[in-house]
Amino acid sequence: MTDSILSKAATMEIPINSNGDTRTAEDDSLEQDLQQVMVSGPNLNETSIVSGGYGGAAEGIIPTSSIKGPAVRFNPEYFDRRCGNTPKPDIRSKSRGITPSNSAASRIANQPGHYPAPSMHHSNSNPMMSEEATRGVAVEKFDSVKKWSINTYKCTKQMFSERFGRGTKTVDMELEAQIDVLRETKLKYECILRLARDLTNHFYNMVQTQQALGDTFADLSQKSPELQDEFGYNAETQRLLCKNGETLLGAINFFVSSINTLVNKTMEDTLMTIKMYENARLEFDAYRTDLEELSVGPRDAAAMMRIEIAQQQYQIQKDKYERLRSDVTIKLKFLDENKVKVMHKQLLLFHNAISAYFAGNQQQLEQTLRQFNVKLKPPGSDKPSWLEEQ
Repeated sequence: MTDSILSKAATMEIPINSNGDTRTAEDDSLEQDLQQVMVSGPNLNETSIVSGGYGGAAEGIIPTSSIKGPAVRFNPEYFDRRCGNTPKPDIRSKSRGITPSNSAASRIANQPGHYPAPSMHHSNSNPMMSEEATRGVAVEKFDSVKKWSINTYKCTKQMFSERFGRGTKTVDMELEAQIDVLRETKLKYECILRLARDLTNHFYNMVQTQQALGDTFADLSQKSPELQDEFGYNAETQRLLCKNGETLLGAINFFVSSINTLVNKTMEDTLMTIKMYENARLEFDAYRTDLEELSVGPRDAAAMMRIEIAQQQYQIQKDKYERLRSDVTIKLKFLDENKVKVMHKQLLLFHNAISAYFAGNQQQLEQTLRQFNVKLKPPGSDKPSWLEEQ
């Protein structure tokens, strides 16, 4: 143990030169080597591999070259590299002469090597490809905006011409009459829907009032012995009216739901198709007018080219217009059939339910609901459960 302590003390001695400076010639040489490494990379011929811990044996140091000469010396290769006259030295060529010992090689092999794989960057191809892609997207957007601008200009010109009576308009008299009837019918059905909703709200408030009144009569029948029978009769009547009222509310809600589906979904879908048809008609007339104007102009080579392009655009718009006109005709036919079928069922339900309620015929009212497959919601079903409230 004493020998190991002395060996460690020997290794911890710091030599001091005659000037009192702890720096040695080897330190100056090491600083010069570090400056070269900052510029051209490490020089394996001028380094050493140290194996072993602090205070280890001498054979753990594997010298690759001996340090000779003064601490500061002129290096012509370093000067040329700084001036940019010669290429950088190849590290691999310098390190071919190194033959490390077995102990150092085993320690280097045991160290985990996390060396990133060399990545190949195509500095020339990637910018060119990205530039071409960006240029293609820009050209595509420009063409789209150009087509939209030309189409909008022509349609706006055609619309103003029709408004001021200067342009001609393609009109299908039979189809236009059916469209006008549909729009008028939709307004009337919206009025029915609004009034039915008002009736539902008012009748719901009346049923709630009847229920509260029946509860009050029942409470007073228990607290007023002299009027127990009278309060009891009225309480039973209000409860019966409340029960029949809830049944009628189920029928009215079913009626409102069916009318709402017919007006806001079925009719609205048909009107959306009609709107697309009207836009297609406007575009068709705009390109038709453009073709007519070009046809009466000069017939040189450039004009014939424009006429041919206009003819192609006109044919495209004509096909689109005829296709949408056929769609509107079919949808109007099916809408009319569906409307008759739905309203026949709903009006019959509404009539039978209202008549049975105000006649006081509870059995007839329940039979009406079973006839039209109307299922009543249990009380409190509209309220969320306690799990949903959490």
